[in-house]
Amino acid sequence: MQEDQLVMHEYMSTTGDDASAVDGASTGGDASAVDGASISKARAEGAPAADGAPAADGAPAADGAQPAETSAITSRDDASSSRTDARPGSMPLSPAIVGTPPPAPIISLEGVAIWYGLFRAVRDFSTEIGINRVTALIGPSGSGKSTLLRSINRMNDLVPGARVEGAIRYHGLDLYGPGVDAVEVRRRIGMVFQKPNPFPKSIYDNVAFGPRLSGFKGDLDGLVEASLRRAALWDEVKDKLKQSGLALSGGQQQRLCIARAIATAPDVILMDEPCSALDPRATLQIEELMRELKENYTIIIVTHNMQQAARASDQTIFMTMGEDRAGYVVESGPTNRIFTQPTNKLTEDYVSGRFG
Repeated sequence: MQEDQLVMHEYMSTTGDDASAVDGASTGGDASAVDGASISKARAEGAPAADGAPAADGAPAADGAQPAETSAITSRDDASSSRTDARPGSMPLSPAIVGTPPPAPIISLEGVAIWYGLFRAVRDFSTEIGINRVTALIGPSGSGKSTLLRSINRMNDLVPGARVEGAIRYHGLDLYGPGVDAVEVRRRIGMVFQKPNPFPKSIYDNVAFGPRLSGFKGDLDGLVEASLRRAALWDEVKDKLKQSGLALSGGQQQRLCIARAIATAPDVILMDEPCSALDPRATLQIEELMRELKENYTIIIVTHNMQQAARASDQTIFMTMGEDRAGYVVESGPTNRIFTQPTNKLTEDYVSGRFG
């Protein structure tokens, strides 16, 4: 454990702007997490599972536990006692896992405003994110897309002076409400960044990092394989798992980061321009992967590539900024309608390339 924490510390000290977080990982003190995985000792017991991998034995369920969707994120103590409720090998994390229609959107934002000190970066943002869908955030640079994305899994908590007004709800629970464990939020809502950022470790250890830190006691080999398969990377790396993740190509590194994110069994995956540094072939591979992953995950992606948004997403939200430089929603709806029959002239101009 000490060696892993040292590697994380050394890695964070050299990664520039992304040094504060990796795949939804908080790096401050004992509230650390990787790909949304908590390393709190209070939740050292309980095992993440992927593709039906068995959960760890001996993880007692909490009496009077809340519904599985939100029970583990309401407090660190609650998380320690009901951790296995969130795992596919135990109780389902979301209705889609058992094939029943959800009673409500998986994420909803109501009147959200995001501030950095005295500067308002996003204003009056309200929308609903459907479960098992790909939602694209599009708009010109500076309109608050990435800021909004990072607020959904509370990564903006790590930015001094940042604050959120309004409500961001996950399965109906206000993620900024009292008693909510931000680390568990980041485990449930993982993150993949613009630039691939594998750890300076082997391919195997990159994927196993989060589960190990969160106390996984099951079949780690099986979990690593299942995660790499779901990221469409297994066939390319199965014979070189002990090689460094940094030796992979850019597209492979990004898929490795996706495998690392899903190894901790998140419910939602946030992607901040995941293909901006990739060639066209690797971009298409990531888009095909998103279409496959949405069967089990909800994906929200920020992209400046209009063709990518049109190809890969089910819903599109177009943002721009006002005279006060605060981002706001111009129009949202099914992707096909946004790109073929937008109702707002600003949207039409942007998707057609007239500005932006």
